[in-house]
Amino acid sequence: MRIFLNDDPFHVVADKADWSNIGIWPAKWISCAAQPGTDTTVAMQKAIPYTSPENHVNAGDAPPFVSAYRLGFHLDEKQTIRFHITADERYVLYLDGVLIGRGSERGDAQNWYFETYEHHFSAGDHVLVARVWSQGKRAPFAQMTVYHGLIFCPDDSALLPLLATGSAPWEAKALDGYEFTNPLTAWGTGDNLIIHGEDFSWGYELAEGPGWSSAIIKDAGADGLRRNEVGIAHLMKPATLPSMVDRPFVPKKVVHVSSTSSMQTFDIPIRAEDDLPNEKEAWQSFLSGGPAIIIPAGTRRRVLVDLGNYYCASPEAVTTGGKGAKVRINWQESLHERMGEIVKGNRSEYMNKYFFAMWHYCDGVGDTFMPDGGKDRYFETLWWQAGRWVEIVVETCNEPLILERIAFRETRYPLEMESSFNSSDSRMNRAIPIMLRGLQMCSHETYMDCPYYEQLQYIGDTRLEVLTTMCLTRDDRLPRKALRMFDVSRQLSGLTQSRYPTRVRQIIPTFSLWWVDMLYDQALWRGDKEFIASMMIGARGVMDYYHSLMDSRDLLNAPNGWNFVDWVPNWESGISPDGHQGVSAPINWQYAYTLMRYAEMEEWLGEQELAGRARRQAKELSQTLIHHFWDDARGGFADNLSHNKWSEHAQCMAILSGLLDVSYLEQIKATLLNDPDLERTTIYYTHYLFETFRVLNLPDALLKRLELWYELEKNGLKTTVEMPEPTRSDCHAWGAHPLYHYFATLLGIRPDMMGFKTVKITPQFGELTELKGKLVHPGGFIEANLTRDETGIHGVITLPDGVTGVFEDDGRKVALNSGMQKV
Repeated sequence: MRIFLNDDPFHVVADKADWSNIGIWPAKWISCAAQPGTDTTVAMQKAIPYTSPENHVNAGDAPPFVSAYRLGFHLDEKQTIRFHITADERYVLYLDGVLIGRGSERGDAQNWYFETYEHHFSAGDHVLVARVWSQGKRAPFAQMTVYHGLIFCPDDSALLPLLATGSAPWEAKALDGYEFTNPLTAWGTGDNLIIHGEDFSWGYELAEGPGWSSAIIKDAGADGLRRNEVGIAHLMKPATLPSMVDRPFVPKKVVHVSSTSSMQTFDIPIRAEDDLPNEKEAWQSFLSGGPAIIIPAGTRRRVLVDLGNYYCASPEAVTTGGKGAKVRINWQESLHERMGEIVKGNRSEYMNKYFFAMWHYCDGVGDTFMPDGGKDRYFETLWWQAGRWVEIVVETCNEPLILERIAFRETRYPLEMESSFNSSDSRMNRAIPIMLRGLQMCSHETYMDCPYYEQLQYIGDTRLEVLTTMCLTRDDRLPRKALRMFDVSRQLSGLTQSRYPTRVRQIIPTFSLWWVDMLYDQALWRGDKEFIASMMIGARGVMDYYHSLMDSRDLLNAPNGWNFVDWVPNWESGISPDGHQGVSAPINWQYAYTLMRYAEMEEWLGEQELAGRARRQAKELSQTLIHHFWDDARGGFADNLSHNKWSEHAQCMAILSGLLDVSYLEQIKATLLNDPDLERTTIYYTHYLFETFRVLNLPDALLKRLELWYELEKNGLKTTVEMPEPTRSDCHAWGAHPLYHYFATLLGIRPDMMGFKTVKITPQFGELTELKGKLVHPGGFIEANLTRDETGIHGVITLPDGVTGVFEDDGRKVALNSGMQKV
């Protein structure tokens, strides 16, 4: 059972030590003598002090490496033992051959998370085995490393000699048989695998097999909050997230089985004339848990599987016999209509389409298992794959292969929709599962931009994912972790990295502003002054950096870095006009927008002087922007000083800043509705357009732009896409943001003060006649069941205990109290 801690488990003892020993754990990291780059002549059990970095392998340069660690021990009587474990980079932990834990929760060297478990041990002999792997430069971009190793420490000091790494006689060995392969299209996600059964260390999880030797002892564990003198070290902190979902699922349908002349299938379309209908039923039964499939010697089979939904999942296979055979399991989000072209068409269609890796035009993304002929050989991967479609290709040599089982285990953050929403437009309701699934597939140990590519937590994406999360569930552990990770990514300039955690640094200065806005969202929707205050040093650094860019005209010059705004087709690399070098209105207005939210946070925290300074800066900037970018003839703000570039983006940020008077709002409203030459927001930035429509009371305009989301179902998509067709990613959670607007804009439920202590409900029906929702709130649920007819709005509102608010429509206000009331 997982246990969650708020502090280092050994800090009471450690804090009594002299200054040089503060923050040291009573266990040490261990490593494997056969690790690539390790000097195997180093005497076993020789402690390598943390102050000697020359004794550490440069983990980023080491080749991929998998090892196992084992410890046999005896207990005279049954007992419950609490223990702490982490590894670099990842681990799975077995007790007596049964998997009982996995990690480590993703972080960085200064925030190396450890998991805590309590387990009931019976009396007698036991064996612990941990499989640990490190991929170095071939790991996912989001995976950090210090050096390969494992640390295991019981909570009870009396058990240290029996169980702790560095004290107990842990042994290690390299696990052979893993071949790491380029993921090609799925860049940034880490290498795929070919597992060679003939070389594999079968039975390692039971501590069986030859090759075990004493583990190398390395550094003492270091408390990430208190250790004050470190060299190359993992600074450890308690894990913050629950275990990820880990459950089997049955694929929806085997749609095609054929013989193939080659393992190379990317250029062979799925054709009806190639189908072997008599075999499909057997494969369907097999993948549903039915009888084994026997592939005769000298045979190839190609099997196309529709999973029925988008999944992030780990494949596993059990084989008997079939020495020299290959079992390849590849994944795609969609098949393609034509060879060599990125044209996907309807995602539910497969006939006469191609299963190939985008851009590379080869056999795609996935893993291969190569049986050695043994009985009940269990194959599994080190990391999950993602997609809607799976292609299984099997090739046998001189003996038949028995496929005992091929199965899939779903993984993701346990995010479920606690809220509910319904409207009079059934298209909106049918889009909910698609948006929810997109968010779920991009929620793991961090948020992700997309699960098939990159798997990186970008600030711009994450702000929208967090806002949506807070409308769906009261669980805000993943949002809080995202805020922490971006905070610790800050550079000397004050800017955050654009995405984090990652070992490949990238700076998108505009995303640092969105991080400050994320803090504001957390304060508004969830409160927790102590948590927000802990981040304000970073927020002030971001705002001070931006203030330093103001020129003699009191305009913000483009920061150094990739000043991404939106994937507008006519903008180079998503940068607004003059946003690379020069003065860009969308970026200037974004700074003003963030200044106002930052000021609200400072005021909430009691920093009136800082709040006043920020508001003054925002007001002065807005006046300068009006002077330089406003165009009376056009009725809006130009993107650049030359007044020859125009976009919805500049209008959105200007309005959302809250710094314009009504006369400007009315002119911009007309421009947004009637000017066809404005560059339009794409899926991501449309969140800010929807926020603008709310301010301007334009629900019908919002509903019209939702037609892009209605097309998802028509095109067979199960998740939200990255951009309008042709899109790279079929699963991009920034496209889930309309779920937020269902509740916060159309139904109109929003916090009216920090921490959601009071609520303001301002519904915007547009052409809708019914809006019904149940929205999570820190104190329970806010429920609204509303109907609009020719006489006005009628309905029932229910607020949690202790929560009050106001209902407002067309200038009329009704006070709301806790409990149920009619409006």
